[in-house]
Amino acid sequence: MKKKVVIGLSGGVDSSVAAHLLIEQGYEVEALFMQNWNDTVGLKSEECPFEEDVLFAQMVAKKLGIPFHFVDLSVEYRAKVIDYMFSEYEKGRTPNPDVLCNREIKFDVFLKKALELGADYVATGHYCQKETIIKDGKEIHRLIAGADNNKDQSYFLCQLSQEQLSKAMFPIGHIIKPEVREIARREKMASAEKKDSQGICFVGKVDLPVFLQQKLKAMKGQIIEIMPDKADEIIPKSDALAAISAPYQFKPEHGTVVGEHNGAHFFTVGQRKGLNVGGKKEPLFVIGTDVVKNIVYVGMGHGHPLLARKALFIPKNEVHWIREDLRPTEECERRYDIRIRYRQPLQKGTIYFKQEGLYILFDEPQRAVVSGQFAAWYDEGELIGSGVID
Repeated sequence: MKKKVVIGLSGGVDSSVAAHLLIEQGYEVEALFMQNWNDTVGLKSEECPFEEDVLFAQMVAKKLGIPFHFVDLSVEYRAKVIDYMFSEYEKGRTPNPDVLCNREIKFDVFLKKALELGADYVATGHYCQKETIIKDGKEIHRLIAGADNNKDQSYFLCQLSQEQLSKAMFPIGHIIKPEVREIARREKMASAEKKDSQGICFVGKVDLPVFLQQKLKAMKGQIIEIMPDKADEIIPKSDALAAISAPYQFKPEHGTVVGEHNGAHFFTVGQRKGLNVGGKKEPLFVIGTDVVKNIVYVGMGHGHPLLARKALFIPKNEVHWIREDLRPTEECERRYDIRIRYRQPLQKGTIYFKQEGLYILFDEPQRAVVSGQFAAWYDEGELIGSGVID
């Protein structure tokens, strides 16, 4: 009997071509469109992206001749992704909703809905690859970077488990984006020229402060500029891992008030836009925030010494292993390729596994290491594990 694959058909070109390839490979394919958001607060366009997306998805399903199903997961999405976002920003951290969406929605709630439809597997249009090997008589699922270096989305899946991967398929992971567009044109798909979605997963491009003000109040506070020569007072003198990975302890007396903001929790380290402070030779960048005192600390120029960090820390309870079989059983150190944000080129570094968690020491200092984001580590293109930066 044919294996049944339920494809998460979003209305975009990637999932459309993924569905087409599955049909070509002989699978029984059904489409499942999920509605995860129906609020337009903070959206940069008055148009609701959901209405257009569902129309495109229906047209593609009809063109391919496959059943089309619809499921509303907006309640689960708000509880598992958006409420988490609000909570993290309130603490002065910067979450990654796309990673959470994949772990909690696409490969959890959505996967369960697909299994209810009789699916053997669930497929998505992610640019990544899966390989299954046998080790010690047991199946191990490897999550491998996509063939298209410019579109590799393995980072967004860095929190998946072996159980989730066992049911996952990524039909376009072995090809590059221009080929995907060409296949869609050749098959005359409605989504062939549709622009890629941007912004928060399933929400769209938003004005973040406006979006966050649904739950977080705007509060006037000071913007304080810290000059580069103050860095020696703030950067720890010790080379101990705990010291060089700890948050910088900024104080108002370290700098000078240069402006006013509407809430420290609306800003993140490395941010340039939205400060509205003029008259500087070079752009100002956020180098730190204090949500308790409601202060945003800034530094001038890309090369400000307080923008770069040598190391970061991930607490033990925030460490996740895709390859559980490679988890260290005792304190040790290992070399890995590391990524701390989507599309960042892989960075060389050493991971020190300790009782309290793990420390990542980079070969080269990294710009804008942000608490709340995910660090993921790779070995020869395979994503091994990840964790939330503390």
